[in-house]
Amino acid sequence: MPTPPLVIMGVSGSGKSTVAEAVAARIDGGVYLDADDLHPAANVAKMAAGHPLTDEDRAPWLDAVGRRMAQEHDAGRTPVMACSALKRAYRLRILAGEPEARFVLLEVDRDELERRMQLRRGHFMPSSLLDSQLATLEPLGADEPGGTLPFSHPSGDVADRVLALVAG
Repeated sequence: MPTPPLVIMGVSGSGKSTVAEAVAARIDGGVYLDADDLHPAANVAKMAAGHPLTDEDRAPWLDAVGRRMAQEHDAGRTPVMACSALKRAYRLRILAGEPEARFVLLEVDRDELERRMQLRRGHFMPSSLLDSQLATLEPLGADEPGGTLPFSHPSGDVADRVLALVAG
């Protein structure tokens, strides 16, 4: 069975980009994508200034995420998108663009998230927005495609764990 289009999701600092890159590298035809690259400049500026995005801010961005995944999938590749996808409504919006997408929520405790965010350099998301992201996060529902993966420490088997989660 081919690997479906994947969204590696979670709050900032959860390891989405690292994990998505590793997973894409394990899939024939896998292509790593970062949803942050699809944000309009106004969204990036707002977050960099320490202001959380509204649902209205996120709507065109989420549409772009779904479209980009569908473009890659239609071209015969397997997109592996790193994207926060914090709310069920956001995931539904992505699914409207790429109905075959599966979501993998990386679950990391708050202290570890804050530690990781403070170590990052050159990222537009300040650690001051972590609490707003955690408050916004809606865990995957039982009826949503995908699953949750505890991910506290980087390990070589994380890509295998993600692929096993979406295969089963």
